[in-house]
Amino acid sequence: MLSTQLAQYTACWDQGRATEKHNLPLILIHGLGLDHHCFNGMVPALAQTHRVITFDLAGHGETPCVDDERPSLDLFARQTLGVMNRLGIDQAVLIGFSLGGMINRRFAIDYPDRVKGLVIMNSPHDRGKAGQKAVEERAIKTRDEGVEATMDATLSRWYTAAFRADHPDVMQNTAKQLQQNEPNWYADCRFVLAAGVKELIRPQPPIQCPSLVMTCEHDSGSTVSMSQAIANEITPSETVIIPNLQHLGLIEAPSLFSDAIIRYLRAYQL
Repeated sequence: MLSTQLAQYTACWDQGRATEKHNLPLILIHGLGLDHHCFNGMVPALAQTHRVITFDLAGHGETPCVDDERPSLDLFARQTLGVMNRLGIDQAVLIGFSLGGMINRRFAIDYPDRVKGLVIMNSPHDRGKAGQKAVEERAIKTRDEGVEATMDATLSRWYTAAFRADHPDVMQNTAKQLQQNEPNWYADCRFVLAAGVKELIRPQPPIQCPSLVMTCEHDSGSTVSMSQAIANEITPSETVIIPNLQHLGLIEAPSLFSDAIIRYLRAYQL
């Protein structure tokens, strides 16, 4: 499917405006099974100085699945390109969380002239044989038994124990969101998350745009060492580690992420 066709069916939201001439639009790309709402805690701060675009990936939130393709990093990168073209955005900073941090790297490899900066948040990289096997086994379990089969383990990986105990409403909302995904599409997306890292390791030519690589101290699927490895493969880049939190730290403490992103944008005048 052409990116222009896919963009027609993409649900997207356009907020804020640039307060300085050099402030580029920010395109936010969410993670597996979620939608644009995962950035709700960050958008108000970012929109004070930048135009901020959020959208739902194909088969997520309010954007339908694609009939003639299965999920892939290539598909989601083309969708992102289509959204930019639809909104008249020539160049942007791409901010991706988890799967979104894989998509924005794929985008930077395929369309380097359209991206001026990357923020890669809680995104996986080379897992090693044991880690790769574990992720692939979770994808198979989801395909064979459905999202419920891995729900408890997913929430335990994503949120800290204290936050889960104090915010049962957030746990219910996250579970409901995952349950609403079309089962086969969601399972295929888990395989993209599992296998897609292989096409991002040591890309040639390398990604060369100012990049901020972030993760949380206790994110078991997007570890500190993975973030450091991603940053080592991109020039220039910096790494920020958020203490104490797990995979969905951006929901538990969004200001820790938005503050770091604002500092990065100012440092590189983006």
